[in-house]
Amino acid sequence: MSISRVALVTGGTRGIGKAISLALKEAGYTVAANYNRGVEAAEALTAEHGIQCYAFDVGDFDACQTAVDQITQELGPIEILVNNAGITRDGTMHRMSAENWQAVIDTNLGSCFNMSRAVIESMRDAGFGRIVNIGSINGQAGQYGQVNYAAAKSGIHGFTKALAQEGAGKGITVNAIAPGYVDTDMVRDVPEDVLAKIIKKIPVGRLGSADDIARGVLFLVNDQADFITGSTLSINGGQHMY
Repeated sequence: MSISRVALVTGGTRGIGKAISLALKEAGYTVAANYNRGVEAAEALTAEHGIQCYAFDVGDFDACQTAVDQITQELGPIEILVNNAGITRDGTMHRMSAENWQAVIDTNLGSCFNMSRAVIESMRDAGFGRIVNIGSINGQAGQYGQVNYAAAKSGIHGFTKALAQEGAGKGITVNAIAPGYVDTDMVRDVPEDVLAKIIKKIPVGRLGSADDIARGVLFLVNDQADFITGSTLSINGGQHMY
């Protein structure tokens, strides 16, 4: 990489997103990390690692465009976008509210459109771009009590394949990563007996780490990864294969 490309990571201040932000920074990229809550984590990321953080709602189309304009002015054109932001609002269908359905769709799937739309024209003009969308094993296999989350994450995989076809002739690759169960705060909140059953189903015998996912992102955004597009990289310890 001859220049310090600008990378934007949504949901980039905690959990998997933080690991991705740090890995990109260590690899020499100029990193902007998005967040929507948890200002303390954002301030710590800036203070400890020099990563600039930007607060905006990725589910809001106009907010995404405004933020991308600001980041471009302050850091330069965004050449790498990692759509990582996501939330859960779990519940079975007969108990799920319309609000919880829409919140997950807007944040997890709608954000991929909002953010990609905000950067795609500059990537096309530059003849270079890397977009990595973070899906989920539950978007591939489904999960009880997560019809909203599974639908959003499954949509990300289809979104990735379609946008990859549009970007291929312009030097833009679009890929997805589908993490399995990763040792994050959200997974640690799962009851211990339930978590033990989950781990038992993972052939490698452990939860993933956020760094496992970050290494996959580094592979896909590399300048030399230009022949890989429209792919989904499953990082799940062998729990789901297809």
